[in-house]
Amino acid sequence: MIFITVILREPKTMNDTMASMQNTEGSRMPAGGSTGHFTSLRRHKQNERIIHPFRVMVNKEISDHVHSWRFIILLGLIALTCIGSVSTGLINIHETAKSADPDNPFLFLLLFTASDGTLPPFFVFISFLGPLLGISMGFDAINSEQVRGTLSRVLSQPVHRDYILNAKFVASLYVVSVMLFSLGFLVMGAGLVMTGIPPTAEEFLRVVSFIIVSILYVAFWLNLSILFSVRFRQPATSALAGISVWLLFTVFYSIIVSLIAKAASPSENATAQQIVGYQETILNLFRVLPSQLYSDATTTLLAPTVRSLGPLTMEQIVGAIPGHLPLAQSLLLVWPQITGLTAATILCFVLSYISFMRREIRSR
Repeated sequence: MIFITVILREPKTMNDTMASMQNTEGSRMPAGGSTGHFTSLRRHKQNERIIHPFRVMVNKEISDHVHSWRFIILLGLIALTCIGSVSTGLINIHETAKSADPDNPFLFLLLFTASDGTLPPFFVFISFLGPLLGISMGFDAINSEQVRGTLSRVLSQPVHRDYILNAKFVASLYVVSVMLFSLGFLVMGAGLVMTGIPPTAEEFLRVVSFIIVSILYVAFWLNLSILFSVRFRQPATSALAGISVWLLFTVFYSIIVSLIAKAASPSENATAQQIVGYQETILNLFRVLPSQLYSDATTTLLAPTVRSLGPLTMEQIVGAIPGHLPLAQSLLLVWPQITGLTAATILCFVLSYISFMRREIRSR
């Protein structure tokens, strides 16, 4: 015979609350002291406040990321490479300040773009190591939980299923955002200490815009790796799939486009319109790559002298006034690239969301 004990929790009335507070405090509410009574009642309600389950899951995922050796190793690798690029940028800033250009108001941005040929600049390091960071933080987000058997235990609790996927994405994006903002501000602080040149308001806004675009770029690879984690059962398979896509976009796609460009190159007797159309076609093929979109956006934001991202004809060059673009015009110029990165990120998230919500999850 099985006996089941059911405990019903009755709602507390005002008299019960007052009695419990009097018993715990061991004192009687003074006559006319309604202010002290309501203060004690408010404190009692604050102690009974329950944290939302989604916030608990996000805090747990953030703690797992921060205390994992994988994240610590990647953070150290990115920090070391950024220190090397910053040192190169500082040398170039000193050389530029000695020789140069009194009309250039953007010397501080050379910290992120300058290079002497030995090391690439800061934004190139982020474009190369950002995909590895996103893939490493998301390739085992779902399937590792299912392999360990903890996913079915979490879903047996009274929480929504989409909380799991949303919490993993939000926690990873939060960690990436804090890391990139910290690195960007550390670079700015190092430049300020070493050179004594404070950034202007436009330079500061350009650096912040660059960091936001970098977060968006890493978020694309994070969502792609989460999609592979939902689709494949083994974490090793999802990691290999993410690295394969990264290698395809980084190495092999440019080789394929170069072969297409060589085969479809115009003849020597081609007109100027045909040559411009050919260059625009090849450039659009390269803009399928997320890395190309990121490179175009960051180059334009960190180099105000960039006025166009495509081929220019003589009719467009004649009459143009040389100078620096303001930040609003630079953002308007790279708005298609930012929109493309955002659309790709949302597409990967929607596909992973639909696949996870339709997936049958069983206990082992």
